[in-house]
Amino acid sequence: MNDTRPLVLIADDEPQLREVLQRALERGGYRVLGAGSAESAYELLAAERVDAVLLDVHLPTMSGLALYLAILNRWPALAGRIAIMTGDAEAEEVRAWLERNPCTVLRKPFNLQDIFTWLRTVLHARDRGHPVTGNRGEVGLSSIGA
Repeated sequence: MNDTRPLVLIADDEPQLREVLQRALERGGYRVLGAGSAESAYELLAAERVDAVLLDVHLPTMSGLALYLAILNRWPALAGRIAIMTGDAEAEEVRAWLERNPCTVLRKPFNLQDIFTWLRTVLHARDRGHPVTGNRGEVGLSSIGA
């Protein structure tokens, strides 16, 4: 029997945060994969068809921002379904990157409801056949939890 619940990948090097997010999303009806590094996130994406990605900016060996671009290069269908999680959205390098690569930003600390709202929005748009792009505001969410 196939599990049809949406599959979300959480890529964050903070195990406690990953665990909290995983438990909350599972209780909310999602299947969840967790990765503590860019490499393990990429391997999981190669092995599983995920519906959305929550991606931390700061990962041990590769920035989440570089991983974001690598994911879109290999899996362009995930455009608009990757949210960047960061506590320093105002840092110069992050701000400059976001100007060149508009996407949803979930600012830490965030309310779990922000994540559920974003997931419902992007998955609903995808299911209805609406294009879900990486441009801010196209699905009504540019920055949540600001």
